[in-house]
Amino acid sequence: MKSFQLTNARIYTMDPRQPLASSLVCRGGKVERLLAEDPLDSKNSLDLGGRIVLPGLIDAHLHLRLYAETLQYIDCETSTKEDCLEKVAKRAAVTPPGEWIRGHGWNHNHWSTGYGTAAELDQISPHNPVYLTGKSLHVSWANSAALKIAGISDKTPDPPRGTLLRDENENPTGILFEEAVNLVENIIPSPSVEATAESIQRAQKELWKIGLTGVHDFDRELCYHALQYLAEREQLKLRVLKSIPAKYLPTAIEMGLRTGLGNDWLWIGGVKDFADGALGPQTAAMLEPYQGSSTNRGMPLLTEEELLELGSAAAQGGFSLAIHAIGDQANRTVLNALEKIRSYERDQGIKPLPHRIEHLQLLDPVDVPRLAELNITASMQPIHATSDMKMADKYWGKRTAYSYASQLQFQQGARVVFGSDAPVENPNPFWGIHAAVTRRKADGFPGPDGWHPELRVPLGKALEAYTIGPAAAGGKSGQQGSLTPGYWADLIVLEKDPFSCSEDELRELRPSGTMIDGEWVWRDF
Repeated sequence: MKSFQLTNARIYTMDPRQPLASSLVCRGGKVERLLAEDPLDSKNSLDLGGRIVLPGLIDAHLHLRLYAETLQYIDCETSTKEDCLEKVAKRAAVTPPGEWIRGHGWNHNHWSTGYGTAAELDQISPHNPVYLTGKSLHVSWANSAALKIAGISDKTPDPPRGTLLRDENENPTGILFEEAVNLVENIIPSPSVEATAESIQRAQKELWKIGLTGVHDFDRELCYHALQYLAEREQLKLRVLKSIPAKYLPTAIEMGLRTGLGNDWLWIGGVKDFADGALGPQTAAMLEPYQGSSTNRGMPLLTEEELLELGSAAAQGGFSLAIHAIGDQANRTVLNALEKIRSYERDQGIKPLPHRIEHLQLLDPVDVPRLAELNITASMQPIHATSDMKMADKYWGKRTAYSYASQLQFQQGARVVFGSDAPVENPNPFWGIHAAVTRRKADGFPGPDGWHPELRVPLGKALEAYTIGPAAAGGKSGQQGSLTPGYWADLIVLEKDPFSCSEDELRELRPSGTMIDGEWVWRDF
């Protein structure tokens, strides 16, 4: 195996034993050694001209198939409902009758007129079914044609774990919450495995350009089949931890699968389920009602007993849990269940499994220390804080002192991993780093100190949450996340040093090169 070297660089290894280096030698897709000074022998070397090198970044929570597909959808993240409708009208004008029109990203909290209706979509798209997913992915907006194809009428009952928004006559308005979205999604024709693989292959190029070399994926079975398709053809050039939807746990156990099974490119993560909804549609489960309501405490989707049953079965089969929890009630329910699952693991002689809570957007103060105490990973998305801050202030009020609080988890000693939840947010990790470090929007709002400045995260910790943290949470702490001899040669090259540039510049950082497995997959220098 031939070796090559990267020289004349400032290399931040994320390995505390050798945090800085000037040169790096690769062999066989792995880091062979690090040098504090440039070698005299420059054979098979690339002079980086003083550029910065970091380990490849890892997004610890995204939806890979959905992200890939939404690159082709209408961008519905608009400041007014009218702007969104105008975009749909333009797409309808060039779409053959009968074909589905898809869009993503709308947020009624940003619209003065609130939720849209099926009738509004009918006026601009009378010949096509329209289905627009909300930014949170916990609510959707459909026109009458889509509702009709799905068989939804005034006689349709709310499904378990879901709700249809209805008018004063009990007719569905076209807005669907939580599991009700499946009434429409399940009848939209799915792309083939090959078509999904093609869209993921295109999407991974976009991810390379923003510095991602690995992802933890939370899409469903079609995405897994597509990833296998790409891996078999050596076309998968991202390291992917793949979660398993909870409904497939019995089948997965029967097949002999378990957390960690796979290869260097694609391996199995935890069992994913939902304890509640989301902040935007006010379905996140709360200990106390949302501000502005005396009764609405959101939508709990799992009880403590149901989680304990799921977790016990998963533990016996060798699966960890990855549970979505946003509201303080949902997080308490999950933590109570995980505490009992830890006891079950001890009683059964089962090695503690790498359980994690996804999102963790609001905790009651008494629950803040419990993740560290139970060795539970806090899987969080710092860009949600800057995206949601106005909604959070409106609906949670003073409770926001404990919201999106990854810094509190760092201080408690919990493992924290960062992601984007793409396509809910843009997957650019430097946007996430900027959000974590500054707690400010791109335009500087709410001011120099940021939103709840006591919750700002040090840059080094933010980088840990995109490197060594997700590597450990994904079971690859001996192979991924730092530039250490014997680890994968997954790295990025930057023109500016994140440790010396201004905070505002963090958001604008872009790799000029991305290497995975010792090969450049993206290079622009």
